Amino acid sequence: MKAEFENIDLVKNENKKRFEIEFNGHFAFIDYKETSHQIALIHTESEPELAGTGAAAAVVEKTLIYIEESGKKLLPFCPYVFAFIKKNNDWKRIVDERFESYNKL
Repeated sequence: MKAEFENIDLVKNENKKRFEIEFNGHFAFIDYKETSHQIALIHTESEPELAGTGAAAAVVEKTLIYIEESGKKLLPFCPYVFAFIKKNNDWKRIVDERFESYNKL
C-alpha cells in the first residue's frame, strides 16, 4: 500500500453495502454481501480522479485486514480482488476453502 493511504480509515458503509476510503474528496470502494460467517467482495471501483494512484489496491488491502480481524471468511468474486490475492498469496489464508475458484488462487 502506498504511504499516502496508510492513515486513511476504511469505512464500512452499511447503507450502500460497500467498504470505502476517501482520498482528496474522491472514493475508492468495494461492494460486498455479508453473512454471519462470510464476506463476499463483489466489485471494486475507484472514481476516475483516483486512476493510477493506488487507491483501489489500498481499499482492497484495508478490506482484507478488516475481514481477517472480523474472523470471517472471504469470497473474492470481484476479479480485481481475486487478482490481488493471487499476486499477494499470503492473503489466501482468509479465503473460504469452499470458494469455487480456491484452487486457482
